[in-house]
Amino acid sequence: MKLLHVIGSVNPAGGGPIEAIVQLASVNKSLGHDVEIACLDSPDDPWITNCLLKCYAFGPGFLSYRWSARFTRWLRENCHRFDAVIINGIWHYNSFGTWRILQKTNIPYFVYTHGMLDPWFKRRFPLKHLKKRLFWRWTDFRVLRDANAVLFTSEEECRLAPQSFRKFKCRPVVVNYGTAGPPFPKEPCRESFLQHFPALRDTRSFLFIGRIHEKKGVDLLLRAFFEVCCSSQTACWKLVIAGPQSHYGNKMKKLAEQLGIAERVLWTGMLSGVLKWGALYHADAFALPSHQENFGMAVAEALSCGLPVLISNRVNIWRGIQEDGAGLVEEDSQEGTVRLLKTWIEMSPCEQATIRSATRSCFERRFNVNKAASSLIETIQKYSSESRCSG
Repeated sequence: MKLLHVIGSVNPAGGGPIEAIVQLASVNKSLGHDVEIACLDSPDDPWITNCLLKCYAFGPGFLSYRWSARFTRWLRENCHRFDAVIINGIWHYNSFGTWRILQKTNIPYFVYTHGMLDPWFKRRFPLKHLKKRLFWRWTDFRVLRDANAVLFTSEEECRLAPQSFRKFKCRPVVVNYGTAGPPFPKEPCRESFLQHFPALRDTRSFLFIGRIHEKKGVDLLLRAFFEVCCSSQTACWKLVIAGPQSHYGNKMKKLAEQLGIAERVLWTGMLSGVLKWGALYHADAFALPSHQENFGMAVAEALSCGLPVLISNRVNIWRGIQEDGAGLVEEDSQEGTVRLLKTWIEMSPCEQATIRSATRSCFERRFNVNKAASSLIETIQKYSSESRCSG
């Protein structure tokens, strides 16, 4: 099959969706499928040149919605080259613009919402939600309603999605999702990471990797680290926060200073390649006390490295991780985050080893990209021939 992924941006700083597209495409191309991307980035953006797939860029779009007449025109002229189109994300023109063209054709299309219908956003940003309500019925409601299937990456995401809007209609399908795991051997990665960050040598550390955004619970993590790890008995512990710079990130650095833990917190900036995998190999545990996490690609990557994960029950894949004993799960609160760190530190080496031994099998069973790629193709083949749920 020839597939087209449509996404707002292929900038890797935006999080897991573009990484997932590339990894899914790598597997599916090896099975004879052809994959291309259309996005609303500027053709001059550096990540367009660095994209590993054939990528068409039609930005910069108009305003924050990224409306682009060039994108609509190109899709109208080229959509018949593809057997199916996969929309990644909603609330930007990549979703509604695709619907405008494909709803007039017989070309099947599918939608990954990537957690963008989670009711947490409704509660946390009520004014933004009001704005979305004004446009919902005329834009993304139609996108989801008319899709051959809307793809959810966990049962939890599928359960939560209808809670954001009263008017909601789609054909929901839960599919496998995941990552390929580390492409490099452990020790060279770990040593390269320590050469870049020598202050971490001979230390134990909690690791956070991701966008430094308020939904990720970074403030909870800093305060919990201050409460749990600032005694003489825990002097060897550090907190490593890896993610692209942001305004919120600067606020979190100031918080670390106010708490008096600035010397115990290492801000690495965004990590990729060998350095990212080295960070995962070196850490003692991965920590993500997120308030909202559709899937958590970094969580799956941590498990693939044999790294236990300490997560909140707002990370939508938490049930499988808890069931497999591959990490610890608590509420997305200050008390819950304190319990995560404290419980891990106070565990015996034998108890920690038991959890660590469960991580890789959990990853292979649930989050391996080979299963995810097969799941996507099987879903496309199954639902492409069925009529859309328009009405």
